Amino acid sequence: ASLVAANHVYNVAKPDGLTILNFHGNQVINQVIGKPGIEFDASKFQYIGVPAQDNFILGVAKAAGIADVESWLASKQIVKFGGVASGSGSDDIPNVLKATLGLPIQLVSGYKGTADVRLAFNSGEVAGLSNSWESTKSTWRKELESGELKLILQATLKPHPEFPKLPMALNYAKNDEAKRLISTVARVHGPTVRPYVLPPNTPKERVEIIRKAFMDTMKDPEFLAEAKKANLDINPDDGAVLEQNVKEILKLEPGLIAKLKEILK
Repeated sequence: ASLVAANHVYNVAKPDGLTILNFHGNQVINQVIGKPGIEFDASKFQYIGVPAQDNFILGVAKAAGIADVESWLASKQIVKFGGVASGSGSDDIPNVLKATLGLPIQLVSGYKGTADVRLAFNSGEVAGLSNSWESTKSTWRKELESGELKLILQATLKPHPEFPKLPMALNYAKNDEAKRLISTVARVHGPTVRPYVLPPNTPKERVEIIRKAFMDTMKDPEFLAEAKKANLDINPDDGAVLEQNVKEILKLEPGLIAKLKEILK
């Protein structure tokens, strides 16, 4: 659906500021690794902003007996993680951390969603999870409160305010290549996961009007009250920051693109 929408807005929609695209940020990395069906250049969209950013965490079952990342790496104990599909943070993040850090993960992909992963977790079918904290804290509340799900690592570009001491995956990277691969995937599923964009060649003055309106909305008391009522986190970024994040993803070097393609296939 995101791919069809992105292709349409890029190639068909008029650049008059009256058509806005909201697509999944993984389409940017799909362009980088050359997935079929991409008929757009993400660098040419006009970026408005994001209403929220995901912060991915890795959790393991208490029954696995893993105390921390160091002991997990040392023991080489394989933990089965439940995944949904390539292109989702449930799959891409464990895959890149397995490849770069050597985390002993066995990804079991193909669940219909994280609700099904939770059922599999509670039945002992899988013992690990990669999910956004924003989703986990509401949909996995029972497992968190009981201690059955132990948070062990955050796959983010910077520490989440609620977890200043939870280890960061980037800090375990032993070289620049590993850091670049981890940060690229974290950027895709974090600050660029829900981009709002306009077609290429939209007049700059219209882009600026919509950017301002978007950020004004993100601060509007009524809007924030509705979001709170719906238990939705609002953690916005403006169009300029979003555009810069997309540029960072798109400038991945050819050698690393080939490695990432293999990791995410």
